[in-house]
Amino acid sequence: MTEYGRRDMLWLPLAAAMLAGCRRRKRDPETVVIGSSPTGVPFSFVDPWTNELTGSMVDAATAVVRDAGFKTETAITPFSALIPSLAAGKIDMIAAAMLRTPERERVVAFSDPIYHYAGALIVRGDDKRIVTNLGQIGTTRVGAQIGSRFIDQLHAAGARNVSTYESLVDIMRDLENGRIDIGYGDEPILRYQLRVGWRRNVRIVEQFRAPALEELCLVMRLDDARLTKINLAIARLTARNIPAINRKWGL
Repeated sequence: MTEYGRRDMLWLPLAAAMLAGCRRRKRDPETVVIGSSPTGVPFSFVDPWTNELTGSMVDAATAVVRDAGFKTETAITPFSALIPSLAAGKIDMIAAAMLRTPERERVVAFSDPIYHYAGALIVRGDDKRIVTNLGQIGTTRVGAQIGSRFIDQLHAAGARNVSTYESLVDIMRDLENGRIDIGYGDEPILRYQLRVGWRRNVRIVEQFRAPALEELCLVMRLDDARLTKINLAIARLTARNIPAINRKWGL
């Protein structure tokens, strides 16, 4: 979980056309199909024991949808396919590390925020460099996830040697192998993976300060009238239930 990047410039217009003109599959209006990516630990991932979607955003979305009076189903969906799948009616809601951006708001509807977080920089464990802001990256080889908000942050800061990856795990692998020098991505996901995942020769640059604190929301189609009830449910669960879910996942 993220996560807009240059990939948005290619598939967001297509998603907009699909949302405007396609005939979506009919299903029970009382059921909300929640789509989540399988690689966004701790926001959304597939539990290897049950082969089912889990994570903080999946738990929060399920709690919100049920509080709003709807039934739930889940659908495993790659991050880059989440908005196209929403547009095609394969899913009704996105619950993943997908941050609110002006480009995305033109084609999909964002709920009230569930969580806020920023990006983090990672380097190899034996790399002693200190980077406090993105403007210092310049021509240094840096990797970020396709479809994430962090791609455009890098370009806006003048980074000129940016490689894109399908997942943060891929970024950490290439960082360890010396193919890139810096990785940039979702801070909660990176911290979680470094804390509970395979031991890696990677560290977070603690001195770094991201350019913005981003909003993590549930995402639905612009014409989905159920969003009003979803936001009312978020308001009811914000004080206790959602914070408890976030704490459960170490957020």
